[in-house]
Amino acid sequence: MADLRVNFAGISSPNPFWLASAPPTNSGYQVMRAFEAGWGGVVWKTLTDKPIVNTTSRFAGLRLHGQRMVGFNNIELISDRPLADNLREIAEVKRRFPDRAVIASIMIEPKRDLWHEVIKRTQDAGVDGFELNFGCPHGMAERGMGAAVGQHPDLVKMQTEWAKEAATVPVIAKLTPNITDIRVTAQAARAGGADAVSMINTINSLMGVDLNTWNTIPHIDGRGAHGGYCGPAVKPIALHMVAECAKDPLVGIPISGMGGISDWRDAVEFMLMGSTSVQVCTAVMHHGFRIVEDMLDGLNNYLDDKGILRAMDLVGQATGKYGDWNRLNLRYQTVAKIDEDTCIRCNKCYVACEDSAHQAIQMIANKEDGKSRYHLEVVRDECVGCNLCYEVCPVDGCITMEVVDNGLDAVTWSDLQDTVAHGNR
Repeated sequence: MADLRVNFAGISSPNPFWLASAPPTNSGYQVMRAFEAGWGGVVWKTLTDKPIVNTTSRFAGLRLHGQRMVGFNNIELISDRPLADNLREIAEVKRRFPDRAVIASIMIEPKRDLWHEVIKRTQDAGVDGFELNFGCPHGMAERGMGAAVGQHPDLVKMQTEWAKEAATVPVIAKLTPNITDIRVTAQAARAGGADAVSMINTINSLMGVDLNTWNTIPHIDGRGAHGGYCGPAVKPIALHMVAECAKDPLVGIPISGMGGISDWRDAVEFMLMGSTSVQVCTAVMHHGFRIVEDMLDGLNNYLDDKGILRAMDLVGQATGKYGDWNRLNLRYQTVAKIDEDTCIRCNKCYVACEDSAHQAIQMIANKEDGKSRYHLEVVRDECVGCNLCYEVCPVDGCITMEVVDNGLDAVTWSDLQDTVAHGNR
């Protein structure tokens, strides 16, 4: 059995699976149940100096082909419970689970003294670190907090500095994806002294409109507002942002990754791309705390199968395989191959290629047992290896993409530009 422990910016955790700051970490009761289920750490639902007022309703899910919560939208705000109640429960949780990581998410008005006060009070409860909420896109942003800070690198730097002035435990800056280049704010957080960054917070969204009432989904007494989008649908966006920061030497601090992580495979992908710990929310809201049992088993088995002794050894192993388009080998070539034995003649690959790609699949007529039949055949010289037929095929393994040995040396766009620049065309 592999060693699943991680050390994230000085914060120890028995495994990399943390609950993100969200409804599942709203109280000591919930956090203790999560720890009993096996979670290695939690980021407590965002605290501030005084409770806020939430709305009803506040959640909406995206359904796709019968599957619920493919995407998830919320207009819930930060903790609506008194700070003193939260701090008392944090202290109790740490007393009962001293080996688990308890991180306090905080969001404070832009007042330096108030930041210091809340940091010190929360720290006295025994937290292992702080996560500064610079990402919540709704409600608090209109009050000059959350994403309103995260979209301005100078404010990220300044408020990180305020937190570091009072904190004696690690400080993590949680970043908003609602920005052109997340590396800029990650660099600003580092400049402000952040020990780590976490990403991504939720994405600005409007889930839908009711076609009968014309109300937004969700609506509050007939009015709607933008909310934060999360769930499996956002995973590619989150993974991209983690990778961008992980390969940027100007960021250069540990990353806690989140955004659509639903199982151990998602978690491994985030770790391979540079995350040391991974945070989960929507999957727990959908299926409950016990999903961590499959995550722990899956990660353990994966590491054993790979002969890897420590979960920490996964961190960043795939980062070097990711980079700019200009570094891709333009002479790498694949073509599609259709397995006639498993093909169900749905023709989805033919239609896709004919209407949206390169007309590289033909219907070849033939006669068997006196009946007219046909089979689908790839014209290899016309196939550009775009993968569209593979993606639309409903039968696993029916279409494969095969590498072509074209005998050409690898060349990138950057190589071609260098050749032109040096006059060796």
